[in-house]
Amino acid sequence: MSVIVAIRKNNQVVMAADTLTSFGDTERMPSENANTSKIGRIGNSLIGGAGWAVYDDILNDYLSTRAAPDLTTASSIFTFFLEFWKALHENYTFVNDNATNACTPFGDLDSTFLIANEGGIFTVASDLGVTPLEQYYAIGSGGEYAIGVLYTLYSRTDDIESIATDAVQAAIAMNLQCGGKPETLRLTI
Repeated sequence: MSVIVAIRKNNQVVMAADTLTSFGDTERMPSENANTSKIGRIGNSLIGGAGWAVYDDILNDYLSTRAAPDLTTASSIFTFFLEFWKALHENYTFVNDNATNACTPFGDLDSTFLIANEGGIFTVASDLGVTPLEQYYAIGSGGEYAIGVLYTLYSRTDDIESIATDAVQAAIAMNLQCGGKPETLRLTI
């Protein structure tokens, strides 16, 4: 699993993540043997995903044949993920259409995404719901620990890279599904 953190402040955006490489719930690689990057760039946006690692390969393959999408509004992100959902079913035959919760009529990506850019911070839930945020957010296994750090430190300093790193380190220390070393990306908006 993963922890992904995004912070916006003073015309800067930082995204940070752990780099744990794991195979299921029982096997994890030492950081000196493998570091998995869980954050990247799409055009003028930072993006991170928590869930199935194969989404990195699928998303990179999907984006390799088209221009970088506009991901600066909730509606443009929703439209992008609807198109991505359609492509998942048409081009990637290993996609499972069954929702993990029988009480919902919606499909399930079984992963969540965090996007940050000049338009804000946006979460994309496994049911494709998009939620805009202004200052910070965290997703993934250690997200609850990271959000506590973000809440506590956001108003105390303008060094958002340090805040993001501290939030990821808290998740690594407190959650068994997070590990490795923190990785960060910065974007000026």
